[in-house]
Amino acid sequence: MHLFLHNSASRAIPEAAAVLLIPALAAALVVASPAQAKSRADAAAASASQAVDAEPHPVLDRIRSTGKIVLAHRESSVPFSYYDANKKPVGYAIDLCKDVAEAVRKHLGLKTIEIAYVPITTANRIDTIASGKADLECGATTNNAERRQKVAFTIPHYITGTRFAVRADSPIAELNQFEHHVLVSTAGSTPFKSVDQANKDRLLGIDVKPVKDNAEAMAMLANKSADGFAMDDVQLYGLIAESPVPSQFKVVGKFITIEPLAIMLSKDDAAFKKVVDDEMRHLIRSGEGEKIYNRWFMAPIPPRNVTMNLPMSYLLRDSWKYPSDAVAN
Repeated sequence: MHLFLHNSASRAIPEAAAVLLIPALAAALVVASPAQAKSRADAAAASASQAVDAEPHPVLDRIRSTGKIVLAHRESSVPFSYYDANKKPVGYAIDLCKDVAEAVRKHLGLKTIEIAYVPITTANRIDTIASGKADLECGATTNNAERRQKVAFTIPHYITGTRFAVRADSPIAELNQFEHHVLVSTAGSTPFKSVDQANKDRLLGIDVKPVKDNAEAMAMLANKSADGFAMDDVQLYGLIAESPVPSQFKVVGKFITIEPLAIMLSKDDAAFKKVVDDEMRHLIRSGEGEKIYNRWFMAPIPPRNVTMNLPMSYLLRDSWKYPSDAVAN
């Protein structure tokens, strides 16, 4: 191996310093042994952990001082986050958030932790987390680049895509067939933005209307003031299953988006995010995450004890082999 020093550089270094520098460079070129590599990796991990510890902890500090963690929930996002017959927040994402809350309690060394709930809508969920009004958003929110400018996300707990709920007697089967018809979706949601943009780009002539929440959309579909409801298909199946007459509706169309759904949290507390991410990985790798999934998608759920019968998709199962918060968009 030859080591070349640029002439100008060699002139800038005193001869004595150069003599000392060459052995150091030679040592740096020696391939590390496995033990050395592990030691360096451990040191790097420790350094990263120290960097996280050195950052501000506004969320963890707030939870420590109040003894309370605030979970933001939806009112009608079946089976992720919704009210049961007693107006109690329940659902797949709620159960995951409760496990995360317990992990936070242990991390902070608290004897107990109070879980408080705050209801949210599609329109205010991001601001609720970004402003610190809630610590975790437990629902069915898509992790995408636009939202990551304001908030952070943990590992996805579901992967779905936008399709359409229509009345059972409707001939509509695809997006372009909504021409001259009313298509609703919840304001601020990824499905709403997707169909609205597609309608404008492709000049489809669809009357795309935003609504407050899923319940309003289903009501409009039932009373025929809307011809379709664009939303993540898993939520559509849940809403139909919980509707008074499920046979009135059906889900149609190919996926027009792919949506990784994840718990949303503050982007200003790296230590808090690490606790959340670590607990999600634990739930996934231990098999407890799949048990929670089956409880809400493969068994009777409140309030009407219907069963959705939606086995875990290959997309989610594959993503859980290497659980990460990194997503394509």
